[in-house]
Amino acid sequence: MNAFRTAKAHAPLAAVLCGGIIVGLALGMRHVQGLFMLPMIGTRGWGREAFALAIALQNLVWGLAQPVTGMIADRWGARRVLAAGCVLYALGLYLMAHAATSMELALSAGLLIGVALSGTTFGVVYGAISRIVPPARRSWALGMAGAVGGVGQFAMVPATQQLIGGLGWMLALTVFALVLALALPLAWPLDDRQAASPDRQAQSMGGAIREALSHRGFWLLNLGFLACGFQLAFIAGHFPAFLMDQGLPPQTGVAALAIIALANVAGTYLCGQLGGIYRRKYLLAGLYLVRSAAMLAFALLPVSTASVYAFSFVMGLTWLGTVPLTNGLVSQVFGVRYLATLFGFVFVGHQLGGFLGMWLGGAVFDATGSYNTMWLLAVLIGLAAAALHWPIDDRAVARLQAA
Repeated sequence: MNAFRTAKAHAPLAAVLCGGIIVGLALGMRHVQGLFMLPMIGTRGWGREAFALAIALQNLVWGLAQPVTGMIADRWGARRVLAAGCVLYALGLYLMAHAATSMELALSAGLLIGVALSGTTFGVVYGAISRIVPPARRSWALGMAGAVGGVGQFAMVPATQQLIGGLGWMLALTVFALVLALALPLAWPLDDRQAASPDRQAQSMGGAIREALSHRGFWLLNLGFLACGFQLAFIAGHFPAFLMDQGLPPQTGVAALAIIALANVAGTYLCGQLGGIYRRKYLLAGLYLVRSAAMLAFALLPVSTASVYAFSFVMGLTWLGTVPLTNGLVSQVFGVRYLATLFGFVFVGHQLGGFLGMWLGGAVFDATGSYNTMWLLAVLIGLAAAALHWPIDDRAVARLQAA
């Protein structure tokens, strides 16, 4: 009996750690996919557009699949979805390694991995943790899971470089496929089916979706999250090229992304903690204001190695801190019963913004020969996001207040 009680007491911590590791592996593999582009297209004889199209498809599929994956997790449990996501991710990486045509690449790296990401990242993991961890510890748990995931995401960069250099890109992808398959048991502690929730029997999934869609704050949150995706995709996709345009060596861009990844670990954890103390909508508005101010200052000041590293550090502190705060705000207003589903709808906006940030960055540069317009647009969108979050009604809906 004592052993059972001890295991039950440690269940929330196990869920946080295992969920964070799964997120770190999933996002880390996504983060380093660009390192495979040149060696892969060199071997296959493709152009860069074939690889870029597959990754663009991956982002769109991920966003569109997230609400559906969230519904499945909310109905049948996150553990099953996470396990299936790990298997699907492993299959996608293996088929990506053996893709002989651009169509096969689009189906493996684009379609399969896009769906797998929807089942192994924030929407499902944070939804499960929010149900497993007591409300008083929820903000800490989300921040800690994000921090663990951030460490994993950073560690994937040197690991990928070593594997490609030592084994070649095809075997490197195969190794990562094996790692994702072996991560399947990590889904076991994230069993949220028996987690108590006061609104568990009071509402259907369709009712939860209709309730959210009729809430003005839910739409404001969607629009604000679009800005997050726009800014992050633009910087992650175009920042190294921008720095080379300014005459800085390629190593500066690599170091900048590494600084962002490391600062993100602390920033995500800190945002999760602060979300349990202060009102999340104001914290989100503040994050977008800080981002906009940092981007404006960076765009106006002379570019140097010091300014690049300082900018990267500030951006890293705000990088994924929006995720636990946004997830927490959704659960605060609508409850945790259908959290993965509702966060999935919000995440569609994030991925739409990511697509626009990545695509417009290239289109604007091709049209004007510089990124100046994109920096200004990113600043303005960030200011708009701050304004959108401020008036959100973050009170629990009447149904939860009555319960």
